[in-house]
Amino acid sequence: IVRGYKLICVISDKQSKEKVDILRAVGAKVIVCPTDVEPTDPRSYYSVSKRLATEIPNSWYVNQYDNLSNAKAHYEQTAPEIWAQTEGKVTHFVVGVGTGGTISGVGKYLKEKNPNVKVWGIDTYGSVFKKYHETGIFDENEIYSYITEGIGEDILPKNVDFSIIDGFTKVTDKDAAVYTRKLALEEGIFVGNSAGAVIKGLIQLKDNFKPEDVVVVLFHDSGSRYVGKMFNDDWMRERGFLDEEITTAEDLIKDHADKPLVIVRTEELVSHAIERLKKYKISQIPVIDIDGFAGSIDETDLFRSYVEDKDIAEKPIREIMGKPYPIVQANTSIEEISKLINKDNQAVLVDLGNGKH
Repeated sequence: IVRGYKLICVISDKQSKEKVDILRAVGAKVIVCPTDVEPTDPRSYYSVSKRLATEIPNSWYVNQYDNLSNAKAHYEQTAPEIWAQTEGKVTHFVVGVGTGGTISGVGKYLKEKNPNVKVWGIDTYGSVFKKYHETGIFDENEIYSYITEGIGEDILPKNVDFSIIDGFTKVTDKDAAVYTRKLALEEGIFVGNSAGAVIKGLIQLKDNFKPEDVVVVLFHDSGSRYVGKMFNDDWMRERGFLDEEITTAEDLIKDHADKPLVIVRTEELVSHAIERLKKYKISQIPVIDIDGFAGSIDETDLFRSYVEDKDIAEKPIREIMGKPYPIVQANTSIEEISKLINKDNQAVLVDLGNGKH
């Protein structure tokens, strides 16, 4: 870019915001494409990047998947550095596999130096690499959306030389995220999402190593690109990646205890309740009047009422509301709360004190 070239980066929508922001900060144009589409779909980042290369005069399509300069760069630069720094004693190379350039380039060089060096690839669930390596079958049933960034693919890039790879192990999205954080918190190594997958994969492969082995693990990027994701407690919690002990009502609502309670009033129209359910993506709303909590609205009951009366949206909420939700204290145990949840009552209100719920 500083030499006057224009750079267009086409990425999938699962990539972190920080990556997009950094690219734009240095002058690149970023085009974001949907992840959950077939590679051949015209909306995929594969297809969009190829199309742009044909439409824009004097443009060059980098194609990191099939451009063998990718693997060659690691063969000529990364691998000799590893060999030199380990004084030729490296016995295993473990790395995440995405485009395949790193594992194929480094693996080729190391095996040329010492055919006994073992090369292990770290894959993710939702990717085709592991099964293809083991069976030679490209199984589309293996393909589904996943969160982990930087490894795994739903295609077979030309840069992946499966003959060089001795084996794969797969790591879950949760484990990749958890171990990304562990590296920072326990080892002081602030690296990216694929690094978490690699270190967890290394642990899964531990039975393949002897005490005297020299195992080289490569981390691809910095943790600064994931501050809003793996290093964000709310992001982790939303995906169930934080193993937190939940024992009281307060634990259940701590992520949004500072937000105002969404309510509707008895004399508002049912259409207002419907609007709020959609806006806040919730299933139940307490109903209040001048004296306090007077009833409740549940989306299932609302739908049932709509089937019976198509004009329900213009009626006051008091005509269709159910019973008020039970109110519990912040320190009420999960066991006690569970006794209050049943087919006739889908929620409870938590009393946070000072009239706040």
